[in-house]
Amino acid sequence: MKHIMVTGGCGFIGSNFIRYLLAHHRDISIINLDLLTYAGNPENLKDIQKDHRYKFIKGNIADGGIVERLVRRGVDAIINFAAESHVDRSLYNPAAFLRTNILGTQILLEAAIKYNVPRFIQISTDEVYGSLKPNEPAFTEDHSLKASSPYSASKASADLLVKAYEKTFGYKSIITRSSNNYGPYQFPEKVLPLFITNALENKPLPLYGDGKNIRDWLYVEDNCEAIDLVMRKGRPGEVYNIGGNCERMNIDITRTILKELGQPFSLIKYVKDRPGHDRRYALNITKIKKELGWRPRHTFQQGITKTIRWYSENRGWWERIKTGEYLKFYKKHYGNRR
Repeated sequence: MKHIMVTGGCGFIGSNFIRYLLAHHRDISIINLDLLTYAGNPENLKDIQKDHRYKFIKGNIADGGIVERLVRRGVDAIINFAAESHVDRSLYNPAAFLRTNILGTQILLEAAIKYNVPRFIQISTDEVYGSLKPNEPAFTEDHSLKASSPYSASKASADLLVKAYEKTFGYKSIITRSSNNYGPYQFPEKVLPLFITNALENKPLPLYGDGKNIRDWLYVEDNCEAIDLVMRKGRPGEVYNIGGNCERMNIDITRTILKELGQPFSLIKYVKDRPGHDRRYALNITKIKKELGWRPRHTFQQGITKTIRWYSENRGWWERIKTGEYLKFYKKHYGNRR
């Protein structure tokens, strides 16, 4: 795997993955195709822009022309991170999620087939499985898809499209479904960076409902290591869950952040729950452990400490983001949730 095409590489997980590849593999070249929507930030990769192994192309994965021009040059793998990914935003503009997450995936698949790309990795999410009850066992890769939001429905649709292309055209891609990622460079509308940065600014932390929704948390570097392993050694046609074995209630996460920053719990502001809010996610990662020998390296305490330190030391990065359009959406979404 020497010539890698990464889509959405200026986003949170994509940028961390590119940095991971360059740090761990010398003989590699990376093309990063990213449209630079609101969450795609070139600053995420500012430190590697002069690396001769890396090239950035601004473009849309739903643009068949630019995708084909890049793929026909010869790539060994396409890693599709490009996606509209924020559940809250999908409540206001579902169409944008369908265009990028479904149509974009289809266009990438067409190019991969046409130019015989050996590896296609579709980056998906645990949210496609729906919600678990408190005592239900964690999702396995064979669990049925029961998406709850326009976002998760668009990702489930893309997964089904990948499997349909396998059955119809014989093109075997690999799907990874990871649990909630966190770490450096995450856009500060997602819950952890939102709460960390709000706490640093002495602002309220808007917590949905009763705060008892449960998520499985995965430090982003661990996910990058798993995806790299899947790209190189995963079996074509398979799905791999990538989880952190770290279930936490949102209220506990919130209190951990405030405690780490020495801020009072009085900053917690309970707000009206969002529609269709899944109660619990958890992933069974037995398959990737047995087949590829992967397991998460970071405990939650290790990961959250590193994450809080990064946001504390990089205020300029997120202060530039939390202006303009960001503030408009924030006020629109949270302003009436009292």
